[in-house]
Amino acid sequence: MKIAILGDIHANAEALYVVLADAKREQVDQYLCVGDIVGYGSDPKECIQIIRDGLKCPCVLGNHDLLASADLSTWSFNPKSAEMIHWTREQLDTDDKNYLSSLPLVLRMHDFTVVHATLDVPRSWGYVFDRLAAASSMSYQETQVCFFGHTHVPLAFIKDGPVRTEHGWTSLDIKEGCRYFINVGSVGQPRDGNPKTGYVIYDTDAQQVRIKRLDYNAGPPPKCRV
Repeated sequence: MKIAILGDIHANAEALYVVLADAKREQVDQYLCVGDIVGYGSDPKECIQIIRDGLKCPCVLGNHDLLASADLSTWSFNPKSAEMIHWTREQLDTDDKNYLSSLPLVLRMHDFTVVHATLDVPRSWGYVFDRLAAASSMSYQETQVCFFGHTHVPLAFIKDGPVRTEHGWTSLDIKEGCRYFINVGSVGQPRDGNPKTGYVIYDTDAQQVRIKRLDYNAGPPPKCRV
């Protein structure tokens, strides 16, 4: 089975359509999302409709999803991000907000786990950039592989002894006896210095994870059926 794992879409429909067109060419069997469908971008309602209705895609809760769906304080956000959260709330109807607020913090699918930020305290929205933070989550990891997002930086942490970090990886072979905590990057707002949109394909039969990076046009999105 090939599973496309999307993260941090952030209401960027242009990038999302490009990712979905590529995933269709890859003949993926299923889609998953590691959260933050909304926030920052201009197409929150469209992106929700694609994930929820078009793909019927299992998804976990992201911090932007939570704030956009509830009247919570945005004090921890910078002014521009807070402004976008308030704008996003105005674009969404009750069904959209109920959908976002109902998303689970952690999801177990097949033989792997999905979380937005961390496994140790998922609702604290901590950032995993180093081996120490990864080790904290991996101590709560009950499956061999866990996919996460939140940092918008594709990193892989591998435990086959001390936790080690894979930077700039393009594919990973899932090996027996190892544990993997894998950041899938960001569809809508990459932060690793590479502006290309990105997502991950997990081939459960080949036991391989690949990351795809794709150019996209910030103009009208190339529409495709999902």
